Amino acid sequence: MKFRPSMLAALLILPIALSGCASTIPNVTMGDVAGRQVEFALSKHDTLPVVFEAGLDGTFEWWEQIYPEIAQTASALVYNRAGYGNSDAVDAMRDGRHIVEELRGLLASQGLAPPYVLVGHSLGGLYMQWYARYYPREVAALILVDSTHPAQLKGPSAIENWPVWVRLAFRLLTSAAAERELAAIDPTGDEVLAAPPFTGGPVIVLSAAQPLADTSALAIDGNQKRKDIARLHPGAIQRWVDSGHAMPLEKPEAIVSAIREVLSAAPANLEPRGKE
Repeated sequence: MKFRPSMLAALLILPIALSGCASTIPNVTMGDVAGRQVEFALSKHDTLPVVFEAGLDGTFEWWEQIYPEIAQTASALVYNRAGYGNSDAVDAMRDGRHIVEELRGLLASQGLAPPYVLVGHSLGGLYMQWYARYYPREVAALILVDSTHPAQLKGPSAIENWPVWVRLAFRLLTSAAAERELAAIDPTGDEVLAAPPFTGGPVIVLSAAQPLADTSALAIDGNQKRKDIARLHPGAIQRWVDSGHAMPLEKPEAIVSAIREVLSAAPANLEPRGKE
């Protein structure tokens, strides 16, 4: 089986490299949420709040070229999930349900009322899909950045079909929190597909175009799922971006543009919606 080492190396090594860098996110702070410490940065303006969710083993540094730009004029929040960065680890299951509830707790603790513009990259996109389907009244718009498909690890892309060196590298290079999240991708995806699609606002799907050139069996399956993800969101706009999977680092302007698009299109008199 042929496979591009460069693509997998990027997926495995970039989160590790970023986690060791000094923070370039402005005004990072720590807050107590339900008895645990969470690391985050927050800006407040008179706009819909934009909420960012990073991918597997990714800290908020993945948004370093996007969050500061948006935070100048819009309410925005970036944070590190439990076990990442300086955020406390937790014993709770690391599936979409628990991660979304923890995020909702953080948002409430900071006085950020819904509806939100949810922006999720990679696995963070799967969590944001879960959020939008189970709490649609809290969501104004959904922006998926080369998002994980709900069935990402099923079929040819199942973990047992990964090259042995990839599985070994994952175990050696990624955090315990990431291993627990990886183990919960299938149940999270099943819950996403079991819930009604989000139809309460715009959905923009930003898909990486560069991986389409890969012809390995795993890549073909992954690219079919890239194409299919828009189908899961009726009325979604899918845009192919000249980027690899690390779009927040490679093409941040595409993400900034999509966020500004949905913010500018939001009704000026949109009132906060009650939590469900």
